[in-house]
Amino acid sequence: MNTTLVKRLHLSLILLILGFAAQAFLAGSVLAQNTIATGSIQGIILDSSGGVVPSAQVTIKNKDTGQSFNVPTSSAGAFTSGAIVPGNYSVRVEAQGFKTIEKDVIVKVGETENANITLTVGSSSTVVEVQAEAVTVNTEQASVQGVLGKEQIENLPVNGRNFLDLAQLEPGVQVQDGADFDPTKVGFSSISFGGRFGRTARISVDGVDVSDETVGTTTENIPASAIQEFNLSQSSLDLSNELTSSGAVNVITRSGTNDFHGEGFALFRSSDFSAALPSPPGTALQSPFERNQDGGNFGGPIMKDKLFFFLDAEHINQGLTAPVVTSDPFTALSGNTSAPFRETDYNARLDWIVSKNVHLFYRFTYFDKAWASVLLNQMSTSRLNWASHGTLAATLRP
Repeated sequence: MNTTLVKRLHLSLILLILGFAAQAFLAGSVLAQNTIATGSIQGIILDSSGGVVPSAQVTIKNKDTGQSFNVPTSSAGAFTSGAIVPGNYSVRVEAQGFKTIEKDVIVKVGETENANITLTVGSSSTVVEVQAEAVTVNTEQASVQGVLGKEQIENLPVNGRNFLDLAQLEPGVQVQDGADFDPTKVGFSSISFGGRFGRTARISVDGVDVSDETVGTTTENIPASAIQEFNLSQSSLDLSNELTSSGAVNVITRSGTNDFHGEGFALFRSSDFSAALPSPPGTALQSPFERNQDGGNFGGPIMKDKLFFFLDAEHINQGLTAPVVTSDPFTALSGNTSAPFRETDYNARLDWIVSKNVHLFYRFTYFDKAWASVLLNQMSTSRLNWASHGTLAATLRP
């Protein structure tokens, strides 16, 4: 590839990102350096006798995107990656007179992963691979927190596919329905930490706070299949969680990698296949219910090791009819209330590895909701709620 073509490609990428930035600004988006939506790796390099190895060369590589960088070791043999994007990494350690070690490390959002490595005497051309370890207790941080990953989000059964419902897997956490806070929050959820009211929880997506400051819950919904992982922090919080006094949720959305990947799904639930509920006394009113959910995602590389995309969409079509029974002498006025619910979520993300130390991404989210209530064949309420959000952020390493 000649030099002129390379320069043109770089210029095209810069113009593309500037275009996204302009769109983000015009749409009321957020432009910020990404801080709390990251993790890190730290460790100490020792020899077989327990002595430190201060002269080792440490290379950290993102196995999904191919981004790699070198980090220095201190005189005590310690190293740290700084803030990096959550994902699958390999840590390669080379030192004169020792075998080369490659260790797999899974970096989670909001957590510092331990990657202590012990070198053995031998030729540096000999490479020893060490698999990632399953750590059940975080000894690097004092905060009380837990991380729910993509496998749990995709495989655990969740009624309605609201990813925040999985937060109940963590001790002391309960999910509260947003409709209990405000009638405009139908279909939204919030988190209660340790019995505190859910309005005080802070929720961020890719490092940007999306908490609704007025009535609680969030200002946007994210399709469950677009979530990479999310972190829940409570009790002894560190400063990265900023304003909250009860707890915080940090959500990381999925991005494209060097491999194309995608999925599709269609879910159906109906009262016709469930146990029949008894009618209210003195009436023959029924409570039919039906829900259809379908969606999918697709992502991959535009330029290998440089530019990646990820697209996701999900739709909910729900019909619910609930009986409303009046007491004597107005029993004849008893009837059904129809409460249909519709929601469509779109999520698109573009990641650009600018250099070894700069990772830039733009995410655009659009969702709309519609619900209505009908009493005795008369329309009582109708509401349409839609919103779009764009986020342009960067992860910078010194």
